[in-house]
Amino acid sequence: MTKGSSSHYEVLRVAVTATEREIKVAYRKAARASHPDHGGDAALFRQVTLAYETLIDPQRRAAYDRSYAAGPRRNRHDSDEAHFDAPAAGSHASATIHKPGTPRNTSGDAPVYVPPFDTIGAVPLLPPELAGQQVHGMPRKRGIFGAEARIQRELRTVQLISRQVLPAIPAARLINGLQSPADNSHIDHALLAGYRLALVGSMLLPKGAYAWDGTTLNHGGRSIAPPQLTHVVRRMQDIFPELNVTGWTVVHSPDGNLHEPVIDRHRRSRGDSDLVQVVNAAGLARGLKEFLSSGPAPNTVNVPVLARLLRGMH
Repeated sequence: MTKGSSSHYEVLRVAVTATEREIKVAYRKAARASHPDHGGDAALFRQVTLAYETLIDPQRRAAYDRSYAAGPRRNRHDSDEAHFDAPAAGSHASATIHKPGTPRNTSGDAPVYVPPFDTIGAVPLLPPELAGQQVHGMPRKRGIFGAEARIQRELRTVQLISRQVLPAIPAARLINGLQSPADNSHIDHALLAGYRLALVGSMLLPKGAYAWDGTTLNHGGRSIAPPQLTHVVRRMQDIFPELNVTGWTVVHSPDGNLHEPVIDRHRRSRGDSDLVQVVNAAGLARGLKEFLSSGPAPNTVNVPVLARLLRGMH
C-alpha cells in the first residue's frame, strides 16, 4: 500500500470481489500500519479511511464502482507499463510504441495478464479464474416496456461476438450490461483487448438497404435514429485515457442473416459521427476483429481496466 494507489481496492489491498468481512479485516490491518500514532503517514491514513468508508457502505460502493473510478491518476512516466498513447476516440491508428528487440505479439497468441498474477507481494484486483473468463454478464431486464425485444437483440450480439470474435482473439473480454458514466442509460456490450475498447449497441430492423448518413438510417422514406453512443464513447475515452475507445451499432435482421440488412454509407460523415460505426452483423464481426487485432499488444489482458469495467456492471 502506497500513497497514490489507483483505487480504493488497491489502498486496502483487496480484490474488487471482496466481501464485507474481507474489507473490514483489510481496513484494520491498513489502519494500524498507516495510523500516525504508530508512526504512519497522516495522508495515507486518510486515504485508508476514505477507502473503507466508501467500500463498506453498499450504496456508496455501488456508486463508486459504476463511476469506473480509479482514484488519483499516476504520472505516465512513473510506470514502465505506460507504453500506449491513445489517439483521438474513434481513430483506427495502432498507436504502438514498439521497443527494439522485443517480440511483436499477435491477437491469436495466448493471453498475457498485466500485471502478472504471480507478482510477489501483489494483491490482484481480480481472481485469476474471473480474469480468465472471456464473457462476463448477460443482458438483464431494465424496465418492462420493450424488455423482451431488447434482450433478444442483445443476446444475438453476445452470440455473434462469442462465435465470431472471441475465438480469434483469446485475450478479448466481453462485458455485458454496463452502467453508462455519461447518463443514466446502459452500455449493452463492451469488448476489451489489449489497449482497445469497443462499445457496442444493438438494433433489430427489417431486411433491406439502409443509407447511413452519420446521424440516421434512411430506408423507404423512413428515418431511424440508432442508439446514441457518441457521448458515451467520449466519456469512456476520458475515463480510460490509456485506451483507444470506439463505438459500434450492430443492426440485426429478423431472420438472422448476418449480411442483412445492408448498411450503406450515404455520404462521408464528419466529426463526432466518425466515433460510431453502424454495421450489420457480418460487418461488426469483421470490424471488431480488425480493430482489436491491430492494436498494441492485442494478446494482453489489462487486469486493472477489466476490474474497473466489471465493477460497472448493472
